[in-house]
Amino acid sequence: MYVFLCEDSPEGIFTGVYDAWESRLGHNNISLQIHTGEKNYDLFCTYRDVTPDLQKSEKVSRTLKQHLGEEVYSILYQAVISDEKCVSKRHPMDKADAVYKSIVLGLAIPDGSRLPDYLAEPYVHEVFSLARAAGNEAHHLLGFLRFEELKNGVLIATVHPKHNILLLLADHFSDRLPQENFMIYDESRQLAILHKKGSPCVLTDASDLNADMITDYSSMELEYQKLWKGFFESIAIDARKNPALQNQNLPKRFRKDIVEFQ
Repeated sequence: MYVFLCEDSPEGIFTGVYDAWESRLGHNNISLQIHTGEKNYDLFCTYRDVTPDLQKSEKVSRTLKQHLGEEVYSILYQAVISDEKCVSKRHPMDKADAVYKSIVLGLAIPDGSRLPDYLAEPYVHEVFSLARAAGNEAHHLLGFLRFEELKNGVLIATVHPKHNILLLLADHFSDRLPQENFMIYDESRQLAILHKKGSPCVLTDASDLNADMITDYSSMELEYQKLWKGFFESIAIDARKNPALQNQNLPKRFRKDIVEFQ
């Protein structure tokens, strides 16, 4: 068995798919794994390190969109950015390998867009479960994300998502706020989506971001925060408070980034 060790990123996994396919070693003889840094290698496996390559990754993306369609590509991409390593307890497998085997099947069947019809295959089921986890969190954040205005007029939203979903949020907010300069900052991963007025969003490294700058709110922002918190508290009816339902509709892990809960 040949094991291709990939970085846990879209570029890393899609490069692994490219290298595995180009190796011509036979799909049944290949496995993709996320490189964790541990050295727990199996004795009878040959390991190959995969270096992320944007050009190779983009070739894989184009091929998937062309042969499997945008919908299936979106599912595969969401599985790749999921932070879950394995969802299925009955058929445990590496995320990267589930994606690879699903791609192999999708390109082998007459109509790749029908890949969702093959959920009986454990690796396809795993991919859809991973994609659902990432997609659900992105859907939550489309409603829970809060922008705050800085003194320089830039709108900033800080998030701590479980999954690497910034790019899933980018199109939604750039479409709704095309005339605003804004940033969505994933503090956990030190990544940010930057949007300049009238321009497309850009994903960038934010490890050098000035912590004081992103909390330098405008006076109007501070006033509206105060008013909003007051409204949030005053509108509540003590006799009808339902913490269990609130936790179900708004999980606690999102609340540290929502002004009314701060």
